[in-house]
Amino acid sequence: MTDYGMVIDLERCIGCNACAVSCSQENNVSLDKQWNRILTEGGDAMDTPEGSYPENGRDGTLSMNHLPLACQHCDNAPCVKVCPVNATYKRDDGIVEIDYDKCMGCRYCMSACPYNARVFNFDEPKTLPTDGTGNVEERKQGVVEKCTFCSHRVEEDLDPACTVACPADARIFGDLDDEESTASRYVEKYETEQLLDELETDPNTYYIRGEMSPGRTRSGNELEGTEKKAVGNPNGVATDGGDGQ
Repeated sequence: MTDYGMVIDLERCIGCNACAVSCSQENNVSLDKQWNRILTEGGDAMDTPEGSYPENGRDGTLSMNHLPLACQHCDNAPCVKVCPVNATYKRDDGIVEIDYDKCMGCRYCMSACPYNARVFNFDEPKTLPTDGTGNVEERKQGVVEKCTFCSHRVEEDLDPACTVACPADARIFGDLDDEESTASRYVEKYETEQLLDELETDPNTYYIRGEMSPGRTRSGNELEGTEKKAVGNPNGVATDGGDGQ
């Protein structure tokens, strides 16, 4: 059975926010919300280094470590358990989604999520242009929303927008149940961690620390193992790249 997941190589991530911007544009996210955030481990503000500035030559300890953060698509998802109307659910392919028609805005899921990965529409969405962006309908006021691994793209055999947009090839999306997929091989080969693993939520998102991986070794938009789409396809996605080695 398919079990989609994301591997993020923190040694490759440069904190450029391309993934966050592409996520918002692809998914028609309101300007005052973000599904995908890039945190820095030195503080709460954007691009805050960790350590101290040098005072005597080379004695500084400054370092900049970025942590991309979105819904972790947990196998044992607390948000699914607490939703009183079953609006939040886990699909058979491992993606956690929200049925916005069912969501009543109680925000129990936001309280239950240990990753602070969900946002609530207190007001009407604000987008530029005003009629929205991307390929997803905007969510109404009064519902919770979050990252979907771009399920609308995955269903068309396309990688999530953030994966394609990353200039450092730090994001690898694939089937964790397929031992031959790049995502599975990286989880097996490299030092990876799941955030807050002590909570036993079993996220489908893994982070590589230490040795740098080759990253996403393919160009183009297609999911690994699917056929390359012709330029000018009905999805409007130009796919001029091929599979790497």
